[in-house]
Amino acid sequence: MRQFFEDLRSLDMNDVGRWPFLFRALTIGIIFVAVTAGAVYYFVIKQKMPVLEAAQAQEQQLRGAFELKQRKAANFDAYKAQLAEIEESFGAMLRQLPGKTEVPSLLVDISQTGLAAGLEEELFRPQGELVREFYAELPITIRLSGTYHELARFVSDVAALPRIVTIHDVSLKKQKDGAGGDLVMDLTAKTYRYLEEGEEQS
Repeated sequence: MRQFFEDLRSLDMNDVGRWPFLFRALTIGIIFVAVTAGAVYYFVIKQKMPVLEAAQAQEQQLRGAFELKQRKAANFDAYKAQLAEIEESFGAMLRQLPGKTEVPSLLVDISQTGLAAGLEEELFRPQGELVREFYAELPITIRLSGTYHELARFVSDVAALPRIVTIHDVSLKKQKDGAGGDLVMDLTAKTYRYLEEGEEQS
């Protein structure tokens, strides 16, 4: 082995023809391998580079899509639970809306609430229904007279009814005759009912 390295150091780079056969064969072999590798790279690998780069880009895209779907799948149970909670809340609110057959008794409840508060009912006039997307709105024009505390009790008791009733367009004024400091309250009470099948707004 030592002789081999000594022979290798003694080679004259300017006179390759005088090199021993073994070194010439090795040199030719190395040059052949280098040229072949270069040709393979240029004619095969380099031509395939755009395809490889496109495949790598597609792999990244598919990996991103997979990770996104994986995150969605991981949150699916949470979304499902949230949807169930929303549906339950919506159902609870819907149950607070009376059906068509319950509306007359609700109107009686509103009227009785005023009388129970000690108010004199001067006007109680249900208006026509206003049909919305999935419910109907029933406005009622009401005029009541009584003391400030009786009127306040009426508003509070209406808010406590098991069905949804909202108060709008409230105006307060003194009785014209000024008797006993009573007030007159004009308002619009609105109650709501859910639309039954076939009643939906077109």
